[in-house]
Amino acid sequence: MGLVARNMAVLLGGTAVTVLVATIGARAQETNETEKQDRVTQLERVVITTGKAGAGNGTGDPVDVPASVGKVDKTTLEKLGRENLDDVLRSVPGTFTRENPQQPGIAVNIRGFEGSGRVNSMIDGVRQSFRFTGHEAGGFTYVDPNFLTEIDVERGAVSTAGGGGLAGSVNFRTIGVEDIVRDGQEYGLLGRASWGSNGVGFSEMLAGGVKRDAVGLAAAISKRDSNDFRNGDGDTVPYTGQDLVSGLLKADFGFGEDHRLSLGGIFYQNDFTANSYEQQVKNRTATANYRYDPTGNDLIHLKVNGYFNDIQMEYLKGLSPFASAAGRKINDRGVGFDVSNTSLMDFGEIAVKSENGVEYFTDKVTSINGGVNPANAHSRTGAVFSQNTFTYGMFELVGALRYDFYNLNGTADAGPRAGGAYTVDQSKGALNPKVTLAVKPVDWFQPYVTYSQSMRAPTVQETMVGGDHPGGTSASFLPNPDLKPESQKGWEVGVNVKRDGLLTADDSLRVKASYYNMKVEDFIAARFNPQFFMFEYVNVPGESRQSGIELAATYDLGMAFGGIAYTHTDTKLPSQQPGLGALSYLPDDIVALTLGGRFLEQKLEIGTRVNYVSNGVTNVGNANDATFTPINVKTPSYTTVDLFTNYKVNENVDVAFKVTNLFDKQYTPALSTIGSGQGRTFYLSTQFQF
Repeated sequence: MGLVARNMAVLLGGTAVTVLVATIGARAQETNETEKQDRVTQLERVVITTGKAGAGNGTGDPVDVPASVGKVDKTTLEKLGRENLDDVLRSVPGTFTRENPQQPGIAVNIRGFEGSGRVNSMIDGVRQSFRFTGHEAGGFTYVDPNFLTEIDVERGAVSTAGGGGLAGSVNFRTIGVEDIVRDGQEYGLLGRASWGSNGVGFSEMLAGGVKRDAVGLAAAISKRDSNDFRNGDGDTVPYTGQDLVSGLLKADFGFGEDHRLSLGGIFYQNDFTANSYEQQVKNRTATANYRYDPTGNDLIHLKVNGYFNDIQMEYLKGLSPFASAAGRKINDRGVGFDVSNTSLMDFGEIAVKSENGVEYFTDKVTSINGGVNPANAHSRTGAVFSQNTFTYGMFELVGALRYDFYNLNGTADAGPRAGGAYTVDQSKGALNPKVTLAVKPVDWFQPYVTYSQSMRAPTVQETMVGGDHPGGTSASFLPNPDLKPESQKGWEVGVNVKRDGLLTADDSLRVKASYYNMKVEDFIAARFNPQFFMFEYVNVPGESRQSGIELAATYDLGMAFGGIAYTHTDTKLPSQQPGLGALSYLPDDIVALTLGGRFLEQKLEIGTRVNYVSNGVTNVGNANDATFTPINVKTPSYTTVDLFTNYKVNENVDVAFKVTNLFDKQYTPALSTIGSGQGRTFYLSTQFQF
């Protein structure tokens, strides 16, 4: 029996045990209403680091969680605008993006790690595993901003569903019936429309829903059409437009009080120009989520999630008559599931919350005229996990174990110089623990400390890259079937502050701060192989280190508000070969400062946002070096200023106006792969709900 077969047996066995234990507990439990209320009261102090971003259920208030979690809610999305998700994600401490103005996909960076699954990126809990090798970030998520209702981020190791990344996870949550149909109503209509100058153009979304008895249905359609924008010098940045059409369908069914089934489907199609080719990307996502939550039983809170994802990228036409990659098609099809159960128990004065489960994902990559990308490759990843939270008075202990495993198989072509065709069949696994100790001496103050381990499997693109660069260049690429997984060990100390009524009866202060230190072994980077005079991905010897400070603080006085998001990063990661991965590192310091006020009975909100990014470092190929060793070049710092205003016309209609890059600053965004930043741009938008 092979490793994958054994792991699948463990996985299925774990599922059976989870359901069996829950069922036995259901039959054994006889708790009266008084005992149940006592348990609920005690468990109100339990805060779980469950990888909510991965589970796709939202994080609640991040300041209540003793972990580096964050979220962008609906209010923040409207305030910052949906036109540029890069700007939205960069407002979260420790979170950044690799930005290419020609590329509509989102490449999330957490704590300096990005690409190739180092960050598990999801849409409604569905893993987005599309990656390709070709002068880019190594992985993108394609989602329509008009459909988003929240973005959940978890930095650091994720031990439950949604784990498997090295540095964390991000989940883009889309609208559902509850976002369209208001409480107490049977029907609902939600619409968004916006216009932007400087090439942004028009964007529209219309969604309708019905909720009757135990059935809810929702449907939405969205359209966006933009053109090339101008930078701060007034020069046009070419090929920065896109033509996006998306659709969404969701349905919820309740069966009695205990059972619920939710179905969803999203279709995304975008036409754009990048990498010297007119391209089209299609992303299809389907979900089926079942919940069993029997009334009066604290031992069973069962979740079963299944999903399907299919992404196709096609190079329609080259900008040059010699474009040899025209007609390229890369398809990534993934199927996965996760099963978990959460039980609440008491042992004397100790409250326990136990989450146990399994997850499994299979991914098949095929290509036609794919260049150096694999023509036929298959990956399988899975995990068995258990996370338990113990609360005693002001103390909280969270202990988790997660066993990750994977298998890669397929073929690659190294060319005649390096032995021709390669066959890859690789399986490995690792046990990754996580422990958090938190103390809450008073209701508004909670320090915590965490130790964690995580791993990232090599991708099929890294393992099976091969062949010659399109266009007849001398660059050739070598597969590496012996790549090891990246492994991380790290610790974190943090503090949460949640204080209401600090200076006045109605004000609120929220602070979330942390320091982290990560050590990564077998970091995967692209290198030049002088033996075959080819490029390949290798495991870098020794430890690669990353540390930093993250701070999110807000103060709201009602008539005025302010906030700061600060990230400091000390990067000691290996350099990358230009064209085969991330070339830039996070700048040392990133600051976003927001100040504003509310007027007209708080119906009108006016504010400003100042964004500062310090100097950074990027890799440049050294043409004078026979081994093409990258050299580091410093990138300049920059500051931009935005203005925003929102007016609530009535309970059904909101209007917003925004100006970005107010002073028309000429700059190149940090972690930008091509082109300069957008010049001064005006936005006008409205949202209505009936």
